[in-house]
Amino acid sequence: MDAIKSLLSPLGMNTGALQDTLKLVVIGGTVETARRASVSAWNGFVDSFFLTAHFSQEDYPYDWLMHWLSKQPAWGRSREFDITTRAVGRNSLAQSTAGDLEEDEDEDDGLVHGRRKRKVQFMPSVDTTHTIYYRGHWLRITRTKRYPDSYGHGASLKISVVARNNDILKKLVLEAKREYEKDSEHRVHIFLADTSYACWRFNGSRQKRPMSSIVLQPGVKDMLLADCKDFLNSEEWYAERGIPFRRGYLLHGVPGSGKTSLIHSLAGELGLDIYVVSLSSKGMSDNTLTTLMSHVPSRCILLLEDLDAAFTRGVSRDSTSTGAPPPASSSSSTTSTTTTKETEASDGSTLSLSGLLNSLDGVAAAEGRLLFATTNHIERLDPALSRPGRMDVWINFTHATKWQAEGIFKCFFPSKPSGATESKAEEDSKEKDASQKNLPGSKRKSHKHAIPLLSEEEISELAKRFADAIPENELSVASLQGYLLKNKTRPRECVDEVAAWVQQERETREKIKQEKEKAEREAQEKKKAEEKEKEEKEKKEKEEKEAKEKQDRKGKKKARSEPKVDPSVSSDSADSSKSTSSSEGETTGADADTESVTSEEESDKEKATPSEDKKDKWVSVKGQSTSTSSAQTDSEANTSDSAT
Repeated sequence: MDAIKSLLSPLGMNTGALQDTLKLVVIGGTVETARRASVSAWNGFVDSFFLTAHFSQEDYPYDWLMHWLSKQPAWGRSREFDITTRAVGRNSLAQSTAGDLEEDEDEDDGLVHGRRKRKVQFMPSVDTTHTIYYRGHWLRITRTKRYPDSYGHGASLKISVVARNNDILKKLVLEAKREYEKDSEHRVHIFLADTSYACWRFNGSRQKRPMSSIVLQPGVKDMLLADCKDFLNSEEWYAERGIPFRRGYLLHGVPGSGKTSLIHSLAGELGLDIYVVSLSSKGMSDNTLTTLMSHVPSRCILLLEDLDAAFTRGVSRDSTSTGAPPPASSSSSTTSTTTTKETEASDGSTLSLSGLLNSLDGVAAAEGRLLFATTNHIERLDPALSRPGRMDVWINFTHATKWQAEGIFKCFFPSKPSGATESKAEEDSKEKDASQKNLPGSKRKSHKHAIPLLSEEEISELAKRFADAIPENELSVASLQGYLLKNKTRPRECVDEVAAWVQQERETREKIKQEKEKAEREAQEKKKAEEKEKEEKEKKEKEEKEAKEKQDRKGKKKARSEPKVDPSVSSDSADSSKSTSSSEGETTGADADTESVTSEEESDKEKATPSEDKKDKWVSVKGQSTSTSSAQTDSEANTSDSAT
């Protein structure tokens, strides 16, 4: 019996292991089924009760939401994040975000070796879901990127929330919009054209420039500002009369006269963004420019800088209206074609003037935008580009006048307040300084570039003296600004030294002019020398060729003039040649000279008068009947000789 039990014990053990295995399988299947059921139920719940909003980077709400998220503490406490020194938002409006890593260092204004310290930021990772609590609701936020190779390009944002209606998402978007507009109140956004994807890319924000800092001729600034405001408020007037709602401004004049600064100031005054397109950028074509123009917002400033230098192949149209310059001459057509192909291959721009004109006021062109174009050489522009309808207002920028010089000086050196205003300002500053001194560990330090405040009368007198020392319409506004920047803390010394600076500028310009003229002369002389050398080389080659042809003709004539020897009379001719040679051996040198002269005269005579051989040859080529008869005559002569 014991033996039987011992034999059956392995089966019993196997039966227990099998039961345990079956139990584990059942438990695992139950857990997996429950997991799948819960996931399915959760997905069904999400699909039934979650509201999802999508935001694309190509539109403004994406910027609003990213700016709002950068200030949320939960956004900076994400469980999965990227450590970066780049700004969280594309606009870089916020000086600090919730994910900044603070440093406790006593540095002057955060400057390290002349530049600001880099801020380390914790930014939530891409393709990861983050949860933020907002007004009694949990928001599930996911940020994705369409183009993984580029930083911040082609991104999108998805926000999901459990709610009965979408009021919570509306409140979120409006709140983000208000905060964004509040922080961007004193900044201008710049967008650049991306020819790779035919879209606009954010290039940063700039501080607004006050209109008071722009010093132009009296009335020009006010006229331009009033015209822009009137256009932006006249959309219905344009629609009622069937006129395209577009306005163009052409700013032309000398370099450094303040054209771009005026546009920046106008954008800040009108609250518009600036969209800059470079017509000569690589990959720019007619289709790309048309796509970019069609995606321009309705209320913005579209800037075309340096329009005269935008096209690498010219800005004037030829007979075919392609925008490319006509070839210089027919002889160099091959060279010009090759050069044009090489230029197109190198710059990658295939934009034509006709394509630019169609994109500015074509069917697909955007409306409601202010078009500003700047150029230093208006004479180079095609009339079709600068006509009214495309460029409605022309503004000429000249060199600085005395009136402008005086205004710029007053902008650089403001005067201190007088009377009660001065006493109140001094008291406020003293109280503020006292309070700052009592703070422990204060980081406040005196400004290194403090401008001395002078009285209004003294500033006016200095500005008048400065303007009198500046010549009329000779120096650019940029050069005046550069001189004042070097002396921004020395108003009195600046006026005393301006005469010497003007003289130095004149000498520098004269020196540059002389060097330029010298370089042009050397280039012309070098070109003339190369042309002369080339002509001499060609002349020499031509002479050598003529001499060679002349020698070939002499050899051919000598070969034709030699008599043919008949084989039948070879022995008689040999005897006669011996007798002739013996008799010729007795002749003198004078007779030999006479024979040579006579042979030369005979050869010259043969040159002067065409021989019968030449005539027969020409006839044989041109007339087949004559050549046939001459061939028959030769054959008869050979027959008679052989018979003899």
